[in-house]
Amino acid sequence: MGVRLSTFIEGHKAEAVLAPLFKLLEAVFELLVPLAVASLIDVGIANGDIPYILRMALLMVVLALVGLASSVTAQYFSARAATGFAEKMKSALFCHIQSLSEKDRDEIGTSTLITRLTSDATLVQNGINMFLRLAMRSPFVVVGAAVMAFTVDSTLAWIFVIIIPLLSIIVALIMRVTIPMYRKVQNALDSIARRTRDSLNGSRVLRAFCRTADEEKAFREDAEAMYSLQMASGRISSLLNPLTYAAVNGAVAAIIWFGRERFGMSLIEVGAIVALVNYMNQILVELVKLANLIVTISRAVASGKRIQAIFDKEPSMQDGTFSDKADGEAAVSFDSASLAYADGEPSLSSVTLTVRKGEKIGIIGGTGSGKTTMVNMIPRFYDATAGSVSVFGRDVRTWSLASLRSLIGVVPQKAILLKGTVRDNMLVARPDASDKEIEEALEMACAYQFVMEKGGLGFQIEQRGQNLSGGQRQRLTIARALLRRPDILILDDSTSALDFQTEARIRRSIASIEGSTLFVVSQRVSSVMGMDKIVVLDKGHAVGIGTHEELMRSCPVYQEICHSQTGGAR
Repeated sequence: MGVRLSTFIEGHKAEAVLAPLFKLLEAVFELLVPLAVASLIDVGIANGDIPYILRMALLMVVLALVGLASSVTAQYFSARAATGFAEKMKSALFCHIQSLSEKDRDEIGTSTLITRLTSDATLVQNGINMFLRLAMRSPFVVVGAAVMAFTVDSTLAWIFVIIIPLLSIIVALIMRVTIPMYRKVQNALDSIARRTRDSLNGSRVLRAFCRTADEEKAFREDAEAMYSLQMASGRISSLLNPLTYAAVNGAVAAIIWFGRERFGMSLIEVGAIVALVNYMNQILVELVKLANLIVTISRAVASGKRIQAIFDKEPSMQDGTFSDKADGEAAVSFDSASLAYADGEPSLSSVTLTVRKGEKIGIIGGTGSGKTTMVNMIPRFYDATAGSVSVFGRDVRTWSLASLRSLIGVVPQKAILLKGTVRDNMLVARPDASDKEIEEALEMACAYQFVMEKGGLGFQIEQRGQNLSGGQRQRLTIARALLRRPDILILDDSTSALDFQTEARIRRSIASIEGSTLFVVSQRVSSVMGMDKIVVLDKGHAVGIGTHEELMRSCPVYQEICHSQTGGAR
């Protein structure tokens, strides 16, 4: 079972208790006001007693000021409790998301994770804020107004006994219908967020294939679906105010009607009738507030369940404990390793390979042959679904993830840069690296010259490196991996945007790193033909392992790749 949301209120229990208590104090003063008004009318005005009128007026001002102070204090405490709760919850949720494996995040979906961390978390925060302010106050005022009505006139007070259950039934029925609809609205928001993210990330592709209009149409359909849900829930919710106002106004009319008769019989004073009307209006206001509270709480509960579902998602990848290298020559070993993604189809099947320390391994194959899948198992981004992968003599599942990944430098297929300076991006690999070490890594990755031309290590990189070319982004990500001086370096098709001359220079620089084991994933024969071993993948199977010359003699798939790229030249 994952973390419970209720635990995040720890540290804010005092505020969570004080907020409703001050709201109750405000309600007490509010309930005393109609009695003061009744006394002012029945005693002060009826007898022409000016000093009494002034005393009652001053009393009402004091009640108002004390009530205001109580209300402001309650707002302060409820805001502190709600924001503190949200801060802890968001931090814990972000950390939990980070603890999930790539497989887990693939199953949940990035867009829904973003929605739950932002929109859902905000709705929960707002729900807690309103709950602390109104959950006790509104029922207290409703019940308190009915009780105070009996102290004013027990005969007319029976109108309150009839109207309060009627109003409660109206509110309950409307909420019962609208609460499930709010949950559907949040799911529709997930869909919109997912489409928006896909459209923004793939905007160039959509424009290149003239599919912008189609994407706009699909987005409009999702937005209209959400609009329809919101309108449907809004129409039902909109019945709340007119129905409650109609019921309360009917009750007010009944108070005045029967009060007129009792006044004629000298059984009640005008001030008492006014007090009863005021109490009825207080009930109306509080029930409307209560209805809005229920709406907000309903949305918050729906969002809270969605957030709780993420916390309940146990990471499928458990951290190991080992942190030291074992003795032996093997840097990486694949023992009949297989991997299947969420769809169940194996992307890699029964690959067996032993890589000695310092060896240079090339991995080549067609699109979808399992090249990236194979190297993703080394830093344990994904666990093998059959067989095993070992690093320095230990199964990767027994390694501490932090220790394992500290030995490995990865340059992913898609160059990922963070918003910030060049220095900030380099320090992601080694926070303690000096500027001189960063510049050396930039030199090795053939990135030093263009970085200096752009202003040096302080050059500001935009989000995802949008102010850099594809080749510049790739060179910076290679430099970042080299800065770590890793024992195992993985280049996952990370030179596809570079010309052959630049790629060759980078390969020579990497080869000069003594003792480093290198994996190069590429679709270019020229990138792997000089490697100690080349693994040829086809439809997830290793159909050939050997040097370039050996594979040219024995592996038809490799021969076909070479012939297609070199025109038959060896």
